[in-house]
Amino acid sequence: MRRPFRAPPTTNTGPRANDDIRAPRVQLIDSEGNNRGEVDIEEARSAATESGLDLVEISPNATPPVCKILDLGKLKYQNQKKAAEARKKQKTVEVKEIKMRPNIDTHDYDVKMKAMNRFFESGDKVKVTLRFRGREMAHQQLGMQLLQKVKDDTIDIAKVEAEPKLEGRQMMMVLAPR
Repeated sequence: MRRPFRAPPTTNTGPRANDDIRAPRVQLIDSEGNNRGEVDIEEARSAATESGLDLVEISPNATPPVCKILDLGKLKYQNQKKAAEARKKQKTVEVKEIKMRPNIDTHDYDVKMKAMNRFFESGDKVKVTLRFRGREMAHQQLGMQLLQKVKDDTIDIAKVEAEPKLEGRQMMMVLAPR
């Protein structure tokens, strides 16, 4: 036997409007923005119906709740636009990785530093990874000196978020833009 499909109840997002308002008396603001004072809920609903607009609860926690006569569809549309604009303006910070070796050449180092500066300008964090191979593990102080040089070269545009630390055969440091 098959059970009938039951749709989940719809969750109403946004302010309560018209018949959803439960308070017996409300503080009414008409469509022009004039405060009409404390009125009965039925009187407020009829005023909204007369003007062809909705009665929307603006401040539900006030006593009595503040309700305004306005177009609910237009309000929801404006709120949606504001949210979209806010999402457009925010930037997600990415962590870019720069890999080096302890005995890196000066030109290669300069190229890596240019890339690092470009990442900082775009607002991203940079994880500098130093990989040791074979006998290089015996000279970890060279790696520490290199990461110190990176720190000194980027001191004016970046701050150290995670100090250099050794994990296995890799030494890592995380820098964030100032």
